Amino acid sequence: MKSDSELVFVAPLAGKSGACGTMLEEETDQTYENVLAEIQSFELPIEATLRSVYDDQPNAHKKFMEKLDACIRNHDKEIEKMCNFHHQGFVDAITELLKVRTDAEKLKVQVTDTNRRFQDAGKEVIVHTEDIIRCRIQQRNITTVVEKLQLCLPVLEMYSKLKEQMSAKRYYSALKTMEQLENVYFPWVSQYRFCQLMIENLPKLREDIKEISMSDLKDFLESIRKHSDKIGETAMKQAQHQKTFSVSLQKQNKMKFGKNMYINHDRIPEERNETVLKHSLEEEDENEEEVLTVQDLVDFSPVYRCLHIYSVLGDEETFENYYRKQRKKQARLVLQPQSNMHETVDGYRRYFTQIVGFFVVEDHILHVTQGLVTRAYTDELWNMALSKIIAVLRAHSSYCTDPDLVLELKNLIVIFADTLQGYGFPVNRLFDLLFEIRDQYNETLLKKWAGVFRDIFEEDNYSPIPIVNEEEYKIVISKFPFQDPDLEKQSFPKKFPMSQSVPHIYIQVKEFIYASLKFSESLHRSSTEIDDMLRKSTNLLLTRTLSSCLLNLIRKPHIGLTELVQIIINTTHLEQACKYLEDFITNITNISQETVHTTRLYGLSTFKDARHAAEGEIYTKLNQKIDEFVQLADYDWTMSEPDGRASGYLMDLINFLRSIFQVFTHLPGKVAQTACMSACQHLSTSLMQMLLDSELKQISMGAVQQFNLDVIQCELFASSEPVPGFQGDTLQLAFIDLRQLLDLFMVWDWSTYLADYGQPASKYLRVNPNTALTLLEKMKDTSKKNNIFAQFRKNDRDKQKLIETVVKQLRSLVNERSSQRSL
Repeated sequence: MKSDSELVFVAPLAGKSGACGTMLEEETDQTYENVLAEIQSFELPIEATLRSVYDDQPNAHKKFMEKLDACIRNHDKEIEKMCNFHHQGFVDAITELLKVRTDAEKLKVQVTDTNRRFQDAGKEVIVHTEDIIRCRIQQRNITTVVEKLQLCLPVLEMYSKLKEQMSAKRYYSALKTMEQLENVYFPWVSQYRFCQLMIENLPKLREDIKEISMSDLKDFLESIRKHSDKIGETAMKQAQHQKTFSVSLQKQNKMKFGKNMYINHDRIPEERNETVLKHSLEEEDENEEEVLTVQDLVDFSPVYRCLHIYSVLGDEETFENYYRKQRKKQARLVLQPQSNMHETVDGYRRYFTQIVGFFVVEDHILHVTQGLVTRAYTDELWNMALSKIIAVLRAHSSYCTDPDLVLELKNLIVIFADTLQGYGFPVNRLFDLLFEIRDQYNETLLKKWAGVFRDIFEEDNYSPIPIVNEEEYKIVISKFPFQDPDLEKQSFPKKFPMSQSVPHIYIQVKEFIYASLKFSESLHRSSTEIDDMLRKSTNLLLTRTLSSCLLNLIRKPHIGLTELVQIIINTTHLEQACKYLEDFITNITNISQETVHTTRLYGLSTFKDARHAAEGEIYTKLNQKIDEFVQLADYDWTMSEPDGRASGYLMDLINFLRSIFQVFTHLPGKVAQTACMSACQHLSTSLMQMLLDSELKQISMGAVQQFNLDVIQCELFASSEPVPGFQGDTLQLAFIDLRQLLDLFMVWDWSTYLADYGQPASKYLRVNPNTALTLLEKMKDTSKKNNIFAQFRKNDRDKQKLIETVVKQLRSLVNERSSQRSL
């Protein structure tokens, strides 16, 4: 509260500003009036105003103070006047207040009493009012609780539903319920603690769902890994079932086409066709049974569930990466073969069914899910698998030596390829692999048939096939296309010129063609390509396997001349049968032999080479036999007189040659003539070498005469024409060198020999000076040793001198020839 002096001071300033202004107007100094006006106006700050007073002139302060005192005094007078004017009114007011104080006290007592009475009367009202207020509050609270409970009940019901879904393993529905709780229900009751607990529990539930669904997925992956072979087997049966009807029709058509059909006595066996048809019908009956689908064998719900769950959780990429990674691991396990897979067809079948099962599942996942696997992913996986499969099959099939196993492997590969091709996977590389396996299959067939041919050759007696009645004749004709009108006209019993191995070999060649044809089936190749494959494989059989077996047979030590002659006859008939084999292949493939690119069979060259080898072996063995007889020769080279008859070894040799050359009558004329000429030449050479042997140091004239008797027998044999077809004395010319040499020594016509030497018309044109000199020296040494007393007989002395003279002349002639040759 302000003091009276302050009020007195302020009031004049506030109320009398006009009077002060009037007094200031009387001042002469307008400046001080302005300053005082500014001070009275209470506009702050006033530092600048006061500073203007002090800065104006030296005595400004004093003058200003005087002006200020005068102004203050004026204000005091104004205040005093106002107080005097209102003092009476104040006194009157105080008097009035004193009068009403008594009434006020009475009123206070009355009010207090009234208030007490009201208080006493209102206590019961207050009690009831409080009860009403409490009831109203309870009612309001109840209403609020009902409203809040109605708001919370849907949340609790949804949460209860979530728990039930979790218990029932309906995880995808549970995740959807969680989304509804979070997006719709929880915002209504987010202020309540139980809602916070629920909100905090939802992430844990989501993780539990992820773990449970991932566990289900792992169980699913393990299950399909174990059952992939069953899945693949089912898929392969379905693929095979789709082809059964068309394949059955094709086989029936082939049966009808081939039944009771003859091609130059070459009939396709009816039993084979019936077996094929029966087998195809059995397959059709099996395929008509109900075949389970992959959906029947595999419950894919874990995959769908897990995919949906991860999609809802926004972690679909993690699930996709995990699924693909695990499936790639399983693919590597599936593609890893067992070490002994190549031993049985079951090993290959199990390998293929597992792979088919794997990719059938992947194809199903590709088509029923969106984005879990893509076509690019499956193609990449298939290309990786295909490279591995081809490498595995190429490695393991190389160990297969059984053609039946290779054929079953081929059939499995075809079914495997057709199955996966039906699911959209490219399989061209598998069919390319089949061509490699086809070559291997042919190799195994060739090895198998090499054993078959060897067995046939071992069991053959190498004698013409005897026929005693018409039935046996027809049996042979049904097996081998032999046509000979002369043989047909002959009466029974009679003989086929070939031995028993010929029809057996012909049948086995056809069996080889059938076996080779089996591999060509279902390869999606044209008839032209199949025809080409059959002809090439047959050519390999003829040119490699059969030719090798024939050559090995020919070179076997126990094969004699009679067997070699029969082998030549057999190869001749086999060579003639090659055209029937070509007709047989043409009948199978329906490709005419006149087609430009048709491969011809090389049987002609094969059997011709074998025949040439047999002929050469005949010449060799015949010469060996001659050498064996010649080694039996036991000449007394110092005998004085001959025995008068040919040596026993030589007569045996000539008899042997006569019998052998009689067997040669079944050979082509040129072969028999060549063998006869070769034998005579070899015999002549052997006899000449016997005379000129370096170990033979001496020979008498009696031995020469005996040797001449043997040569005469050889010449008689040659002139008897042991093999027909020689012109004149062609065969006798084989002994011309021996004949001229022996005539020279028998006649002792050295003067003629020396005089005519080198002349085309010389009587002893074939006698070599070296040969004559060698033989003459052996006779010279014999004369010296045997005629110790010959020097006392004039004839012997003259003969010895003649020999020495001839020896000198022959040496001179030999030296002359040597010098001419050196020039």
